[in-house]
Amino acid sequence: MNTESAQTKTPLIYQAPMEGVIDHHVRALLSKIGGVDVCVTEFVRVTHTKLPRRVFTRLCPELDQGAVTPTGTPVKLQLLGGNPTAMAFNAIRAVEAGATAIDLNFGCPAKQVNNSDGGACLLKSPSRVEAVVAAVRQAVPPEIPVSAKIRLGFEDRSAYMDNARAAEAGGASELAVHARSKVDGYRPPAYWEYIGEIRQALDIPVIANGDLWTLADFQRCREVTGCDAYMFGRSLLARPDIGLQIRALCAGDKVTPLTWPEVASILYEYYTTTKDIYPAKYLGNRVKQWLAYLKLSFPQAQVFFEQIKRHRDPEILEWAFAQHLDQSGTELQDQLAS
Repeated sequence: MNTESAQTKTPLIYQAPMEGVIDHHVRALLSKIGGVDVCVTEFVRVTHTKLPRRVFTRLCPELDQGAVTPTGTPVKLQLLGGNPTAMAFNAIRAVEAGATAIDLNFGCPAKQVNNSDGGACLLKSPSRVEAVVAAVRQAVPPEIPVSAKIRLGFEDRSAYMDNARAAEAGGASELAVHARSKVDGYRPPAYWEYIGEIRQALDIPVIANGDLWTLADFQRCREVTGCDAYMFGRSLLARPDIGLQIRALCAGDKVTPLTWPEVASILYEYYTTTKDIYPAKYLGNRVKQWLAYLKLSFPQAQVFFEQIKRHRDPEILEWAFAQHLDQSGTELQDQLAS
């Protein structure tokens, strides 16, 4: 039983997978900013077929570079599915494609996913969670970690411990727990006390996830759960340096959050990196998507969004960017004005 408290440790920070939101471009930027120790990909959907290598590398191009981001942050490849045999042989294919760690998704609440025997629906039957984890664990080489991510249950939170124990019994090396049931969705609050109970009961590391928006949230969650690892998804997009802030806090250093112009510069790098990838009719959509999260922490992001929400013209988008950059963006502003 894991009873050691981690109140004085600097915790590990994980980037949560977010389908259609956090792709390899975002992972690269978040790890470049710093404060993120582990990234996790969007899920690869597994049915009954053997997936070709390109399916894995499309969602995780980092597989061709040792399964790390350009700045060296390790990336776990996540699989989603309910058939143990199919999950096992596709986990092998993923490792052959370059995966150095496999994560298993038992937390996705999306109706379409759950209706297709994937994600949180498996939490209805802890024995199925154990079977999938065990099949993958037995299939891949022993040096490849196999982790899992769960919610507290499906219709309610009553089976939270059964599912956590099932993941451990199947051979998971660590367990991320989103402190809500499927029915809870993303509505506050997150029930961190359940994570604390799971951490005390299991012998594997437990990663706390859910409603970690601020340093105060992190401190309260740490007090409740005693975990030494935390996973950030929407909140990491809203506050890209939250990991750095936590490191500074735990080290007793002054916490100096990124300013809005600095965040705007990061967003501009994202825009320039991705602008040639998408058709012109979608130009700026991914920037607008990220702004939807940033405006939860920065009121200037709402202003920025209003400036560009109806536009796809690169000149207008880049003019708007120039309005939000500080002195480090002077050269860009001069370039746009000429």
